[in-house]
Amino acid sequence: MTTKATTKKTSTSNTTKKPRTVKVSTSLELPKNPLAFEVLDLVSKQRSKAKKVEVLKKYEDMSLKILFVWNFDESVISVLPEGDVPYSSYDEQTVNSGTLSTRITEETRRMYETGSFSMGVTDQQGRTTIRKEAKNFYFFVKGGKDGMNKMRKESMFINLLQGLHPLEAEVVCLVKDKKLSDKYNLTQDVVAEAYPDIQWGNRS
Repeated sequence: MTTKATTKKTSTSNTTKKPRTVKVSTSLELPKNPLAFEVLDLVSKQRSKAKKVEVLKKYEDMSLKILFVWNFDESVISVLPEGDVPYSSYDEQTVNSGTLSTRITEETRRMYETGSFSMGVTDQQGRTTIRKEAKNFYFFVKGGKDGMNKMRKESMFINLLQGLHPLEAEVVCLVKDKKLSDKYNLTQDVVAEAYPDIQWGNRS
């Protein structure tokens, strides 16, 4: 007697799952009275011009407009030396290596590496803010207190940087040399659309 063996055919279906697409949304919310670099950083993260404009409108402040005019308006001429900012005294230069600009760069690098920013006006890493000090920026451009001694202006600028949060100090250094766009993805065209009240040109 021959026994017919029946083999049960096992169906194996290809169950390879497609990778899930996660939609990452960038929140436009910042702490109350955000520091200038927080707004600039958020603007940089937006992919469209419309979103960049939206962020600038949401956090509109006179101090930001002053920064943008100083940076983008070619008629605004800085009276400060271009490049690295030195320490204010010989003693500080002896104790610290490099320049004040170097120290600011190192501090900001460490903050980005550790992710320890602690933002908004409650941040204790600066004694003052761009929001408070922007009204005095005219000291540092042509046409603003031209009779003041140049060394006095440079000393004022150094003291300002030393009182700011390191990341705000970095912003002011960039603006001084009209290099804000070297770090932040922002153009004059975007600023002009967000703040049509800014009058460009004929300032010096």
